[in-house]
Amino acid sequence: MSKTVVILGASFAGLAVSHRLLKYTRQTEKNVRVVLVSPNTHFYWNVATIRAVIPGLVKDDQIFHAIEPGFSQYPKENFQFVLGSATAVNTDAKTARVKAADGSGETTLNYDYLVLATGAHSANDNVPWKGLSNTEATIKQLHDTAEKVRAAKHIVIAGAGPTGCETSSEIKYQYGADKSVVLLSADAALMGGDSIGSNMEYEMKKLGVDVRKNSRVEGSKVLPSGKTEVTLEDGTTITTDLYLPTMGLRPNTGFLDAKHLNERKYAEVDEFYQVKNAENVWACGDIVSKPRAGFMIADKQAAGVAKNIELAIQGKPQIPVKLLPFDAIMCAAGRDRGVGRIGSVKVFSIMAWALKGRTLGLPWAPKYVDGTQW
Repeated sequence: MSKTVVILGASFAGLAVSHRLLKYTRQTEKNVRVVLVSPNTHFYWNVATIRAVIPGLVKDDQIFHAIEPGFSQYPKENFQFVLGSATAVNTDAKTARVKAADGSGETTLNYDYLVLATGAHSANDNVPWKGLSNTEATIKQLHDTAEKVRAAKHIVIAGAGPTGCETSSEIKYQYGADKSVVLLSADAALMGGDSIGSNMEYEMKKLGVDVRKNSRVEGSKVLPSGKTEVTLEDGTTITTDLYLPTMGLRPNTGFLDAKHLNERKYAEVDEFYQVKNAENVWACGDIVSKPRAGFMIADKQAAGVAKNIELAIQGKPQIPVKLLPFDAIMCAAGRDRGVGRIGSVKVFSIMAWALKGRTLGLPWAPKYVDGTQW
């Protein structure tokens, strides 16, 4: 009898679990069946969005890749792609409700095992840092943002995490003195106080980015002129041609019961990445709050989840999911430099550039979709 694994979400984590089950678990468990659910027809390599917001630097077919064709190598009886969004999960009945993307209604999927990999979305829907409701909406938002970047003479970017710092650097690198770029950091230190924050600040200032620390955004409004007025916590206002907020992620967990979530609405998991108060349910990727968001972290989580599903099918005990033995972070600082660290050791700019800034991982994107990454 087949064992059905329903995977909600087809981004970094969902694709990684799906391919691992179909490539490796299926070798011994011939009857495993993967049902992959996503509102998007295409996988979005949003790692490269920081560069794609500049017109002409990243093509659509480099950053968006069709999901379903990537699974054509597997037997049809072992894989199904469902284009839609999860609306509810009943962990007692082992069912997931899915609303079809074409508006044709809802359907109920029965599962033996369930993976929650629906990720997170930006606090502001008018930016392209994360996928929107569907692929078409994401492409449109990315194109619209790129056109606004092209037209703007003055740009304010709020949020001094990796996305804000990298985007500021990319825009200033491309346009130089033709555009004024202001980066607003809510805190006295960039990058959430990470040790590479001072290095990133140095690189941005060298490019000409106006870095303003202790500048928390209170709100923003579009003026009749079309410009945006950004108000800071201290009452200061900045009028700009383009405002790009980068701070704030919200987990896509609105379809889950509160008993499965922590106080921040993220999926609560144990050391096996099994979800709290649920049997045979795992979560990985940005829907999980620990240790932090990141595609390499999501990949390690996905590997552990796929292994634990295999063990569950075989009736064997779960094993703790092992993440990277050290924390690593790399940031692009324009197209020819970067900053980063491996563990507590900072790396040379050329290494950070080679590992991230040179390609932003774009050659990996099609491999995630067709499974050759693993």
